[in-house]
Amino acid sequence: MKNSQYRVVGIMSGTSLDGVDLVYVTLNVNEKGWSFELEKGQTISYSAAWRTKLKTAIGLNKEALDRLDEEYTLLLADIITAFIQENALETVDFVCSHGHTILHRPDLGYTLQIGNLPLLADLIQHKVICDFRVQDVLLGGQGAPLVPIGDRLLFGDYTACLNLGGFANVSYENALHYRIAFDLCPVNVLLNEQANKLGLLYDPEGSRAQAGTVCQPLLEALNALEYYAKTPPKSLGVEFVASNIQPLLELHVLSPEDYLATFVEHMAIQIANGIQLPKQAKILVTGGGAFNTYLMSRLSFYASSYEFVVADDLLVNYKEALIFALLGTLKVRDEVNALASVTGAQYDHSSGVIYDIFDPVW
Repeated sequence: MKNSQYRVVGIMSGTSLDGVDLVYVTLNVNEKGWSFELEKGQTISYSAAWRTKLKTAIGLNKEALDRLDEEYTLLLADIITAFIQENALETVDFVCSHGHTILHRPDLGYTLQIGNLPLLADLIQHKVICDFRVQDVLLGGQGAPLVPIGDRLLFGDYTACLNLGGFANVSYENALHYRIAFDLCPVNVLLNEQANKLGLLYDPEGSRAQAGTVCQPLLEALNALEYYAKTPPKSLGVEFVASNIQPLLELHVLSPEDYLATFVEHMAIQIANGIQLPKQAKILVTGGGAFNTYLMSRLSFYASSYEFVVADDLLVNYKEALIFALLGTLKVRDEVNALASVTGAQYDHSSGVIYDIFDPVW
């Protein structure tokens, strides 16, 4: 018999490299559906050394990647154990971890999230559900985005859910009641890099971007990138930035403020163009970019017919970690947690790997 309540730790590390997000959540399910209580949320920032390791890992060979995978698993184990102990979490049914994406090329049939080794369960002494993307790619899908099943089950009161993290992605039900979701454009993965040049981890409220000047030739080149003309399902990774955006930046040498201003304009245009919804659609906004008031103002300018609702701070920061807790719970229940209509996989499926202590189960 399946349980009606689960107390779960969810973990997410995004491409913006802010750190490791952890939540402790109670998930309830009954005949009316799913509900949640987000009880604890914490972000453990990466050290400068770890940010550099993760940012440059895309260029590593297999042997070096394997070493990094082990090192990162040890790091996650320490972070998770400290979170459980410091918050005196007496009941943890299991831990659900996304890991950190290093490689994502579904078009070539592979994706890699480090920190998903069986060792993790033994180190933290809890059942672990992880490695959610690989199976979807093997089934011909993009392996992303995976969050939309959570948008459907937990946030169905909204027309759509927009996440402004390392990349922007949107999720909504189409006219045939299929969940549609896809990546729209890079966000914090670009903004934070320029903020770093100014000695900042990020651009508070977009003030530096607002002080800059938009470079029209660069803006036009960014908007002309082939990805934006593709139809979903589609997804983005750091490879896209390296191969498509970085060459454009080398052709347009600007101050960090002007890069930021141009990027924000580009993001607002692409997000507005990518969201095709009825007027007065109510859109829940989460992710670190939701705090960028300048980005939100430019987005509202280009998409003035929509109502953008920025979630409360806890949900803004931890929605993805919350939903990965749900994804792991669905896996434990052997229920669908990856939607073919979203990823392009051959069929809906229950993705992820379950590691019991000393007893891995696929």
